Amino acid sequence: MALWIILGIIVLLLLWFVGMYNGFVKARIKIDNSWSDINVFLKKRFDLIPNLVNTVKGYAAHESQTLEKVVQARNAAVAVPAGDVQAAAQANQNLSGALRGLLAIAENYPDLKANQNFLELQTALQNIEGDLGNARRYYNATVRDYNTSIQQFPGVILANMTGFKPREFFELEDKQEAKNVEVKF
Repeated sequence: MALWIILGIIVLLLLWFVGMYNGFVKARIKIDNSWSDINVFLKKRFDLIPNLVNTVKGYAAHESQTLEKVVQARNAAVAVPAGDVQAAAQANQNLSGALRGLLAIAENYPDLKANQNFLELQTALQNIEGDLGNARRYYNATVRDYNTSIQQFPGVILANMTGFKPREFFELEDKQEAKNVEVKF
């Protein structure tokens, strides 16, 4: 009888171990998937920027310093190694600042503000920024849930035994950068 009780306890512990381990794996995969979603929106943003720069260049060629900042910030953001969350956050923060400067130029050029292509690009950029913000919030929520599960008892014991490590949040240091790029008509 005592043997059955001991075997039952061992089986329950084994089932608990497997269930918790699989939960950690599922959470880690969710994080990777949500990071992939962020990368999709970043790629769309990166692809849109050259068109926006070229459109502005046609109307405001002497604003080359601002245009150059945007191009440099885009190139720096594209060059961030895959999976480096903090570097991606910093590079995209810099890019958002450069884009704000670019869109501010439009205020000085009424013909540019009236250009249909520019208006469409602004709208597309605003939509991408909104999608990117949503993806960032979802990513951070999945990271928070995962980090909580591997740091709470008894999960912390299993996480330490199996090598699950906390993940980094996609955070913007400057709260001004956290705002979506504003589009003013």
